[in-house]
Amino acid sequence: MSALIYALVSVIHTVINLYIWMIIIAALLSFVQPNPSNPTVRSIIRGLYQLTEPSFAWVRRKMPFVLVGGIDLSPIVILLALQFLDTFLLKLVYG
Repeated sequence: MSALIYALVSVIHTVINLYIWMIIIAALLSFVQPNPSNPTVRSIIRGLYQLTEPSFAWVRRKMPFVLVGGIDLSPIVILLALQFLDTFLLKLVYG
């Protein structure tokens, strides 16, 4: 049973880390505002925004103060929450 829990926590850890990187990339792309002429790159960027924007919107609805001077701080809130969750799960399972 413990091997199953370790495997599950490892998968959750990997998914959290992937989502953290997706949030970082989406936040950086929002500063650059790329306009790629390549349809493949355009679809990748659109997919990235479709995966991250729902969580950004949720944080903006629940915490309206994350918009400070026109700067959206919702990625930082999500990154901190995911880092907390990841550390908590790892410490809980691995001691």
